Amino acid sequence: MSARINVVLDYDGTLTAEEKQAATLAAKSLATLSLEILRVPLVRLEEEYWATRQALVAAPHRYWWEVNGLIASYCDEGAFILNTTTLQIMLKGNPHYSQAVAQAFPDARYDPVVDCTNFLFHYHTAELEPRFRPATRSMLARLIARPDFVPVVLTNSLGDKVQRNLATLHLGELMILGDTRQYEMDPTWEHWFSYPGLGRIQVLPVDENHQVDLRRPAYYRALERETLTADGLVVVADTLSLPGALPLVMGIPFVLLRTPYTPTWCFDFVANHPMGHVLDDLADLPDLLVAIR
Repeated sequence: MSARINVVLDYDGTLTAEEKQAATLAAKSLATLSLEILRVPLVRLEEEYWATRQALVAAPHRYWWEVNGLIASYCDEGAFILNTTTLQIMLKGNPHYSQAVAQAFPDARYDPVVDCTNFLFHYHTAELEPRFRPATRSMLARLIARPDFVPVVLTNSLGDKVQRNLATLHLGELMILGDTRQYEMDPTWEHWFSYPGLGRIQVLPVDENHQVDLRRPAYYRALERETLTADGLVVVADTLSLPGALPLVMGIPFVLLRTPYTPTWCFDFVANHPMGHVLDDLADLPDLLVAIR
């Protein structure tokens, strides 16, 4: 009997074309901030949002999605990530906004701004119609047809949104690895990783402007549990910091899907990593999996 490989596929941005949904998500998020949280004119928020976004795009290595004082992801790693980071920088940069957010999220799990942007993301992406990449359905069908590959869909959400959207592909019920919280950073986590040439690390250096903090215990535990359910594991995603770096240092092959927003620094790092692979077309994933198995 051949070995069974669980293929962990990130949902947003990998199976879906999030770059086609990001503008709608931003508009819905700003409307909610205007009407329900900050109670300021929408046109003012829109002007501040786009001015903030312009500053981020001009120097993306200086801006990031921050959780518990640690970098969860750089702002240019994804279309949704750029939106989240823009909102965080905009809200934190205005004391009146920060105060209003703190009042709206008094029992924040992380901090009020992070909880607010998490709420806006999960609430409004649940409203969006799925925009799957053109090859998503055929690629999943090919994996399902093979006994040696098991597709598992990865999401930070609880899974209900993803399950509902996947049902529109009419492929039967797919396994969901949900609530992985790849962004949940913990500066007190005492786990260290052994990395060739660097010894014991908690932060993975990428280049002179970027490093990936590995202190993501919730995601680490999710990957550990998943390794127990199959003979092997491969993670496929469109970004490096959130879903990709941790598998690489754990010795799990990682496939980066190159998208219109993939930054060069992510592409270069994955392409040159011994456990990394870069995919230009999702349709080619089954063939790549056979090659690297």
